[in-house]
Amino acid sequence: MTQKPPEADRPSEEEDERDRRATNIFLAVAAILIVGGGIWLVNAMADSRKAQLCMESGRRNCIPLDVPPRRPD
Repeated sequence: MTQKPPEADRPSEEEDERDRRATNIFLAVAAILIVGGGIWLVNAMADSRKAQLCMESGRRNCIPLDVPPRRPD
């Protein structure tokens, strides 16, 4: 039985570098998406808390609605 030299199984340095670069780009995009989602979630929770506190205090019109102006008939 002949054994292959260890260099035959390893990808070349250029392929290895390309794989590392692709992995780093993927991980950077994933991290950006996770951080962006976390920021959005925190803001949504803060808005919800403000609306909840407003409603608990008995006020009305806690969440303003944008209604288009009425057209005169």
